[in-house]
Amino acid sequence: MKDHPSQKVKFLNLFGYTGVASLFALRAGAEVTHVDASKQTLNWGKENQKVSGLTDLPMRVIEDDVIKFLEREVKRGNKYDAIIMDPPKYGRGPKGETWKIEEMLPKLLSQVQKVLSDKPLFVILTSYATDSSPLSLGYALEQAMKNFRGETEVGELCLLEKSNKRNISLANTAVWSAK
Repeated sequence: MKDHPSQKVKFLNLFGYTGVASLFALRAGAEVTHVDASKQTLNWGKENQKVSGLTDLPMRVIEDDVIKFLEREVKRGNKYDAIIMDPPKYGRGPKGETWKIEEMLPKLLSQVQKVLSDKPLFVILTSYATDSSPLSLGYALEQAMKNFRGETEVGELCLLEKSNKRNISLANTAVWSAK
């Protein structure tokens, strides 16, 4: 984002949890929208903003179901240059909505595609459904981004178990970045 100083980057953090990625984006000069269904984690995120000394930088914090939020953003015509998504494998929204990544990912990516600016910078997707391949996650993101010029990289987030010297898979990740 710092590579685009002439452009105020609009950054969207979906399933933003405690806000670490949002705070990095704020510090880099982005206009940040942070969305999560949990009031508790949003409060934690506001506290993290405070202890990071970034309260003078405005951050739009939204407690909502991500899909419903995206649907409203599409209607409003709001667009974003950079999007990070960190959906749970399974969860519940503020009004008891059920989230299952294997069922909701296609709809999520469809809505994300609709809120992207004409020249998006990047889209990052993390999934804790490690029973799926990172390649399938990457393929899903690549298909969602097929109308944009860029490339997709995939990988696993692992933790090294020192006693056995083996990697324990924690999450899969797919990153689309503009060319």
